[in-house]
Amino acid sequence: MWVVQVPNWSELHDELLAGVHPDDIRRQYLGELHALTGRNVILYYSGWLQKGSTQRLVEITDEDKNGFMTVVHPLSDRSRGLDLVLHTPGGEVAATESLVDYLRSMFGTDIRAIIPQLAMSAGTMIACASREIIMGKQSSLGPIDPQYGGFPAHGVVEEFENAKAEIIENPATVPVWRTIIAKYPPAFIGECRKAIDWANEVASSWLATGMFAEHVTPRTEMKIDEIISTLSDHSLTKSHSRHLSAQVCRGIGLNVVDMEDDQCLQDAVLSLHHACMLTFDNTPAVKIIENHLGTAFIKAMSGTPFVAGPALMEQPPIQPD
Repeated sequence: MWVVQVPNWSELHDELLAGVHPDDIRRQYLGELHALTGRNVILYYSGWLQKGSTQRLVEITDEDKNGFMTVVHPLSDRSRGLDLVLHTPGGEVAATESLVDYLRSMFGTDIRAIIPQLAMSAGTMIACASREIIMGKQSSLGPIDPQYGGFPAHGVVEEFENAKAEIIENPATVPVWRTIIAKYPPAFIGECRKAIDWANEVASSWLATGMFAEHVTPRTEMKIDEIISTLSDHSLTKSHSRHLSAQVCRGIGLNVVDMEDDQCLQDAVLSLHHACMLTFDNTPAVKIIENHLGTAFIKAMSGTPFVAGPALMEQPPIQPD
C-alpha cells in the first residue's frame, strides 16, 4: 500500500528555508498524489487568498483554456480519467462552460473534483461537472448565483421584485424606489435574469450528464432541480461568499466523498495544498495549472503566463516585469 507521510506547514517551510524551491516541493506532492491514485492529476490553483487585489488574474477566465491545453497534451493515457484538484474563487460563466466542455472532450465524464479548501462560485459549477466531489472537513463549495456587472444578479432581481411589490401595495414609495432602480443601466434587470438562467441551465446539464448520468429518473430530475435551486437561490444562501461544508453539500444531494475516509489520500491532498500555499506566499505566482508530470502554466503578478516543464524544475522564482 502506498503511504504518504503528510508534513505540517512548519516542515514544508523548513524545506523552503533549506533551499528547496517551492516548485520542487509542490511537484513532489503532485507526483505522489498521482502515484497514489493511478489517475491523471491536474492542479488548478488560484492565489486569491494571498493576492486578492489582483482579481482579474486570479479568477477563471478564457485564458485558462490555454493552460489546460498545455498540461493536458502530455497526458497520453486519458482513459485513466482525471482528478482535478480545485482551489478557486470562481470567475466567468462563459469561460467555465468552455473549460468544462474541453475537459470532458479529453476525459469524458470520468472526472473527480478534489477540494482541499475552497472552490467557490464557478468553481462549484466545475465541481458539479464531476462524477464525484472529494471534500474534507475543512473544504467548502459556494453558491453559484452569478455576478453581473459587479452586482449579484439574484440580488438585483430580488430588489426589483421587492420594488414592484411595495409600489403596488403603497404607491407613495415610488420616489424612493425610482432613485434605487435608476442606478441600473437599461436592460440590466433582463440581463441579470438571463445570467441566472444560464448558470442554472449549465450546472443542471452537467449534473444530469455526469454525477447522475447512471440514474436518470423523474426523481433524479427533481433532485437536480433541488440542488440547483439551493445553490443558486440568493435568498437561501444569503451571500455569494457563503461557505458550504461537505455535510451541507451532501445534504442537498451532491455526490460528496469524505476525504477522511482514505487517510493516505487525505495526507497526499493536504500536503499538495500546503505546498501550493507556500508557492503563492514565496513567489509572484497568482495562478497555477499543472499536471503530475511537472508541466505547468503559471500566471505571475505581472499578468504574464509562464510555461514550465519537467526539464525546468530548477528554474528561479518567477519574477514580475
